[in-house]
Amino acid sequence: MDSELLTTLDRIAGWIIEYSALGFLLLVVAAVITIAVFYYRDITQTQHAIRRNYPVIGRFRYFFEHLGEFFRQYFFAMDREELPFNRAQRSWVYRAAKNLDNTIAFGSTRPLNQSNEVLFMNCVFPTLSADAVPTHSVTVGEGYARQPYSSSAIFHISGMSYGAISKPAVRALSAGAKEAGIWLNTGEGGLSPYHLEGGCDIVFQIGTAKYGVRDSDGHLSDERLREIASHDQVRMFEIKLSQGAKPGKGGILPGGKVTEEVAKIRGIPIGQDSISPNRHPDIHDVDDLLETLARVREVTGKPVGFKAVIGEIDWLDDLLTAVHRRGLAYAPDFITIDSADGGTGAAPQSLMDYVGLPLRRSLPLVVDKLDEYNLRGRIRVIASGKMINPAEAAWALCVGADFVVSARGFMFALGCIQALQCNKNTCPTGVTTHDPELQRGLVPKDKAKRVAHYAHNLMHEVGVIAHSCGVKEARALQRRHVYLIDERGVPEPLTDRYPQKTPRPEYLIASSEDRESA
Repeated sequence: MDSELLTTLDRIAGWIIEYSALGFLLLVVAAVITIAVFYYRDITQTQHAIRRNYPVIGRFRYFFEHLGEFFRQYFFAMDREELPFNRAQRSWVYRAAKNLDNTIAFGSTRPLNQSNEVLFMNCVFPTLSADAVPTHSVTVGEGYARQPYSSSAIFHISGMSYGAISKPAVRALSAGAKEAGIWLNTGEGGLSPYHLEGGCDIVFQIGTAKYGVRDSDGHLSDERLREIASHDQVRMFEIKLSQGAKPGKGGILPGGKVTEEVAKIRGIPIGQDSISPNRHPDIHDVDDLLETLARVREVTGKPVGFKAVIGEIDWLDDLLTAVHRRGLAYAPDFITIDSADGGTGAAPQSLMDYVGLPLRRSLPLVVDKLDEYNLRGRIRVIASGKMINPAEAAWALCVGADFVVSARGFMFALGCIQALQCNKNTCPTGVTTHDPELQRGLVPKDKAKRVAHYAHNLMHEVGVIAHSCGVKEARALQRRHVYLIDERGVPEPLTDRYPQKTPRPEYLIASSEDRESA
């Protein structure tokens, strides 16, 4: 019996060896044929010089080029070297989102002599924890919108459309925003059920294609505005003039992505390409803008503002002069200032790299203009653009922002690893892809907690900075609390570079009369 068993096992082993050898031979033959095909195609093609001169081997260039993005991120780049966000910035968000200890040891890796970097001026007698107070509430649209909106939170979720980000990502953001007590901006893709299901406050964004609030001809619809405003969760409306990633450019939603659900949410035909103009066709100048703002506010009863990247600035004088000419009832309830280094939309590199002002310049410019025209009390300021850590948010409050919003910070909280695949439907973390296999990795219930932790921890650390500067809460921070490194590497007071503006006398009088008539 043992002899028969051994013979059988020996025969099986022989078969395995024979078939393995055959399989290996077939693999070798297939590899040789594949290499031969690649060699022939490379040596005969005329488009790529490297592949023509170095057939087959030249193909590895593209593979290594692709891998380079990931190897630089994890193995070669120092903590403060990468763009758009370095490892130190991302690591802070990841730890904050997981509610882990965010202290560090043995000193900072941040250089303190680079031009335009921020330093906060600590007070010799900082605010005691016992003397600290909660951040006070700021109201938007008070006295002008039938349903003004108030929030004590300083940090909120910026616009990301359903479609640009995935269903589970929107669901996680909605639930996390509710838990953190912050708002969620819909982005220009319309209001989906997934925005509403978490129960958070919502800012509805109106893009150039009027998705979600358009009629059959693509024009702004009062009926659709009322329908959106009927949701109690929708607290404000934001007209998007431009965004940081692509100022002055629209977009196209391919017909293949216009499913029945997307078509219903956006108010467009199923299966047809949908083009977003590069500006609102019905807004030609500042008077048209003010008319549209007043119209949306009257129809919805809720605060209305606009979002823009600041470039040339003369239009701001025209806008604020027109507000005084027409009356404060025509003023925007808020202005969202987006930075030229925004990045949540796929865009031409020429626009993303070279067009618009970064927030470090545009935020003080706009705040100073509002002070100059004595409209700072009427128009709230929301700062947006690459602010994912407490220091950036604290700086924005010092300069004059009432609120800070972030998109990419909350993408990191959802698990984004900066794979730079947002526009390719191959996002490995499920944040910006519609591939169900990739989306399954993003569990909304778990990620919602991370969203809430991130918001809470960032606002807490902004408060820590404020207390170090000797004030009792974050919104008490002022420009005198910040120094900027100049081109020589020497800190200079922010008040020297951007001194506080006083209102022009003629606008001081005009604003007083407007308030009395209102």
